[in-house]
Amino acid sequence: MSYEWIAVLMFSSLLLMMVTGQRVFGAIGFVAVVAALLLWGEGGSDMGFSSVMKLMKWNALLALPMFVFMGYVMSETRLADDLYRMFHVWFGPLPGGLAIGTVLLMVLISAMNGLSVAGMAIGATIALPELVRRGYDKRMVSGVIQAGSSLGILIPPSVVMILFALIARQPVSQLWLAGILPGLLMATMFVAYILIRSWLNPALAPAMPAEERASITRREKFALLRAGLLPLIIFAAMMVPFVNGWTSLTEASVIGALAAVAAAAVKRRFTRQVLEVATRSTLAITTMFMLIIMAALSFGAVFDGLGAGRAIQTFFLSDLGLQPWQVLVLMQASFLIMGMFLDDTAMLVIVAPVFVGLAKALGFDLIWYGILYTITCQIAYLTPPFGYNLFLMRAMAPPDFTLGVIYRSVFPFVGVMLLTLILVMVFPQIALWLPQTIYAK
Repeated sequence: MSYEWIAVLMFSSLLLMMVTGQRVFGAIGFVAVVAALLLWGEGGSDMGFSSVMKLMKWNALLALPMFVFMGYVMSETRLADDLYRMFHVWFGPLPGGLAIGTVLLMVLISAMNGLSVAGMAIGATIALPELVRRGYDKRMVSGVIQAGSSLGILIPPSVVMILFALIARQPVSQLWLAGILPGLLMATMFVAYILIRSWLNPALAPAMPAEERASITRREKFALLRAGLLPLIIFAAMMVPFVNGWTSLTEASVIGALAAVAAAAVKRRFTRQVLEVATRSTLAITTMFMLIIMAALSFGAVFDGLGAGRAIQTFFLSDLGLQPWQVLVLMQASFLIMGMFLDDTAMLVIVAPVFVGLAKALGFDLIWYGILYTITCQIAYLTPPFGYNLFLMRAMAPPDFTLGVIYRSVFPFVGVMLLTLILVMVFPQIALWLPQTIYAK
C-alpha cells in the first residue's frame, strides 16, 4: 500500500472512531500507535514515549492551568454580576441595549479567562434570566449569549491560541496581540447587527422602561463604572509586563491567576468551596488538553514520517495547479465543514500535521493563519448539528429554549463571523498590525 493510501486510511479510521463517540485523545492516540507499530515495528513504540517527553519540556504549557484556573475563579465568584449591572444601567435605555451590554460583558470576560465555556456559564446564569424577564426574543437571547461567549477564544488570553502556538511552534504573545483587533472588530459587528435588528423591530429587544430609567440616579450610574475597572486591572496586570518582556508567559499567567484571586478576595467571595471547584475543574480541563496534545504529537510524527504533508502539497500545487490563495480558501472551507462535527481541539489535532506545514510552505504568515484558524473555531462552536455552544446552551437554558430555537438563533451571528473571517483574509494587517507595531519597538 502506498504512503498516500496509508494516510487516507489513518484519517478515515480517526474520523470513524470520533463519529462513534470515542474520546478525542483516545481515538487520535490509538490510530497513531497502531499505525506506528504496523509501519515500523517495535521501533514505532518509541514515538509515544518521545511525545510524552516533548510535552514535558514545553515550559509554555505551564501557563495553561493558570489561565483555566483564572477563568473558573471569575466564573465561580460571580465577579461578572457587577459588570452586568453596569452595562444594564448604561445601555438599557437603547433598543437592544441589554443585548449590547451582554456582548460587551463577554468582551471583558474574555479578557480575563480565555475560555468560551466560562463566558457561556456567566451568560446563561446572569444575562439570560434578565434578558428573558425584559421580554427579549428567545432567538435574540440565545444567539447573543452563544456568539458573545465564543469571543473568549479570540481575545487574549485565549487558551485555544496557546494550543495552536505549541503545535505550530509560534510565539503565543504575537498570537494574542494578533487576536485583539479581529476580536474587537467582531464584537463591534455583533453590536451593529443588534442595533439594526432592534431598530427595525423594537419588539425583539425592548428598551428599559422610562420609569425604571428615572429611578437610577447619576451618582449610581457613575459608581457602577468602577465595576468595569476590575477586568481591565486584571488584564493589564497580566499583559503589560508580558508584552514588554518583563515576564515570561508562565509568569504572566501566574500574575493573572493571583490577580483574579485577589479581586475575589477583596469582594469577599473567595471561599473554600470556590477554591475546590476551580481547582478540580482546572485539573480536569488541563489533563484533557495535555492528553490531546500528546496524542496529536504522536499522530503528527507518524504523518510526517509518511511524507503525507509533502504529498498533499504536491497534489494541490502541482497536480491540481492551484494558486496559494485557492489552497488557503480550500483549507478554511474544510475547517468550516469539520467544525460542524468536531470541536476546536480535534480540528487542530487532525489537520495540524498537514495544514500548518502547508500554510508555511505556501509563504503565509503563521501568526495570521493562526487567527484564521481561531475564527473558524468560533464558527465551529456555533454551527449545527454538533456545535459545542449549542449543546451548552441547551443544557443551561430553560426548557422553552428548544434545540430548534437555539439552532436558528445562531445563523445571523455565524454570518457576522464569516464576514469577519473574509475581512481578515483579505486584509491581513487587521491581525498583523498590532504585533508588528509592538515588536518593531
